[in-house]
Amino acid sequence: MRIVVAMSGGVDSSVAAGLLVEAGHEVIGVHMKLHDAPASTLAPAGHCCGLDDALDARSVAARLGIPFYVLNLQEAFSKAVMADFANNYLAGFTPNPCVQCNGVLKFDILLSRARALGAEALATGHYARVIDGRLYCATDPDKDQSYFLYPIRPDALERTLFPLGGMTKPEVRGHAERMGLRTAQKPESMEVCFIPDDDHARFVESHVAERAAASGVEVEDYAGDIVDESGRVLGRHAAYHAFTVGQRRGLGISSTPEVGPLYVLNIDAASRRVTVGPNSRLAHLGLDAIGMHWIRKPEPGEPVEARVRHRGARLACTVEETAERKVRLRFRAPARAASPGQAVVLYSGAEVLGGATIRKAWTEDAAELSP
Repeated sequence: MRIVVAMSGGVDSSVAAGLLVEAGHEVIGVHMKLHDAPASTLAPAGHCCGLDDALDARSVAARLGIPFYVLNLQEAFSKAVMADFANNYLAGFTPNPCVQCNGVLKFDILLSRARALGAEALATGHYARVIDGRLYCATDPDKDQSYFLYPIRPDALERTLFPLGGMTKPEVRGHAERMGLRTAQKPESMEVCFIPDDDHARFVESHVAERAAASGVEVEDYAGDIVDESGRVLGRHAAYHAFTVGQRRGLGISSTPEVGPLYVLNIDAASRRVTVGPNSRLAHLGLDAIGMHWIRKPEPGEPVEARVRHRGARLACTVEETAERKVRLRFRAPARAASPGQAVVLYSGAEVLGGATIRKAWTEDAAELSP
């Protein structure tokens, strides 16, 4: 079978390609060029998608004896991921660019390009499993990446392979050593690939400045008040988009005599106000989400669990469809700091049912809201 492997230049995608070659498939390696982050800004270890990664991917392909191509997707990535990231932060949300990249680029555009090359399937180094056209968690819970993969369409899942879904990281590195791949001990990438210094606020402001310069529009001020839930001003901040719900550090206000330590409860982009309060106010009993993507809808009475962040606890919940592609979840135990803009992913056992984007999380004050 002819298979295109998305080769990022890391050990996981390298081993995925190697295992498929060893299994006798006709493998084509493809590296996606997504952005032009200057090499001088990249961390010495743990970065992603830079020039070194492309060179590492090419080296691995040569070692495996497979064709290798670089696919320029910078324009699509800039619009679908980078601009979306900045716009969501400016709207007061905390976006998840990996989810957006998977849904729009890897398992849509790249899969289409793979089909154009005559491939029957696209493979990646993600830790997840596809069984009978459905998406499942990886067998190793410490490496499971199914949370980021829920946007994959069912028809795309039928043409998707995750060769590492049943392995642990040490096993993967062991295969890389056995195959003599230069990526065998390469560190994992941890940060957002196009923000190697991990300064999200700086990226957003740079993006806005470039857009404003191109259109001749003056950049707005980002500063505003930090307030408590009564609206009392406790301090000032320089940029509301530098915060996320649940954040404690970096507020400039560590605590108040009345409530103790303070956490971000809400971000209002229109007023540039950041509301803070006690940790107890982050105990969310439910949430509203948009853009619901079902891989499989649960059967009536089927137990469903939700995860509101990668590696977060899975919480039993009920799911109500309130409008087209909109859902309301009610948790049986509180979810902490369900951040608007992040993904909520639904599971039935090890199977991923689908996911959506959180728009509003509510506490006991709103627990009895009707749809």
